[in-house]
Amino acid sequence: MRCGIDVGGTKIETAILSDSGEFLSRERTNTPKNYAALLNSIDKSVQQASKNTGFDGPVGICMPGSVSNETGLIQGANTTYLNGQNFQQDLQATLNRSVRLSNDANCFALSEAIEGAGKGAGVVFGVIIGTGCGGGIVVNGHIIPGVNGIAGEWGHTPLPWPVENEFENHDCWCGKTGCLETFISGTALVNDYKRMSGLEKDGKQIVLDCKNGDIVAEAVLQALEDRIARGLAMIINIIDPDIIILGGGLSNIERLYENIPRKWAGYVFSNKINTRLLKPRYGDSSGVRGAALLFETN
Repeated sequence: MRCGIDVGGTKIETAILSDSGEFLSRERTNTPKNYAALLNSIDKSVQQASKNTGFDGPVGICMPGSVSNETGLIQGANTTYLNGQNFQQDLQATLNRSVRLSNDANCFALSEAIEGAGKGAGVVFGVIIGTGCGGGIVVNGHIIPGVNGIAGEWGHTPLPWPVENEFENHDCWCGKTGCLETFISGTALVNDYKRMSGLEKDGKQIVLDCKNGDIVAEAVLQALEDRIARGLAMIINIIDPDIIILGGGLSNIERLYENIPRKWAGYVFSNKINTRLLKPRYGDSSGVRGAALLFETN
């Protein structure tokens, strides 16, 4: 058995999985509003999961942000009360168990590389495109965290090959301007539609309206596809992955899987592009599944 916990901005998922990857226990709770309450909530969930299954082993944690290799403290988490905390040390003291942490995009990539759509591939780039935009790199079944703990964070690099109308109104929460996350995310899709139409709609409605002939929705989706293609072309030019797997809410847009590879061909520095763009096998379960694999693969 193995245990994984996915700490998200709105929910915490705690799961015990069998060695073959079947869920033996699974619980979702709301994410608390402060750090002390978060530790307490995770402790209660682990105790309940252990009571349900008899599991008494280590715990893998999928979380926003990354762990500084220098200080051990959390950095860059959009669940901001985690920043500056020694989350691993505090959890180990609270749970009285060994704990490993990894970024949510890393856990997504690990799950899909080991058991999911990327199984058997040498190099997998896992992409989270939801409220924000993140990424993780797995090589031969192992997460590549990087010396600074931020490998794969393409969401906080600039949009490649920008055109003139893409230079304004793209301030990022990280303090910079022009980050990919401000162009490639569900939030960006909603903002683009509002800028062009004056109307506010959620991403699902925009996709539905596009299918029903909304020309503004079509325009913003085409722009999104081209921007993702440019961003992923940069990734292909740098790490040349076998497979790229999309996760997050926008991964459910079917047209992306055909249109993005067609568009990235104009940006990748190669005459032939063998990289494949795939749907995830496990979707929003990949985070907790990847967390549960942290003690087995790293």
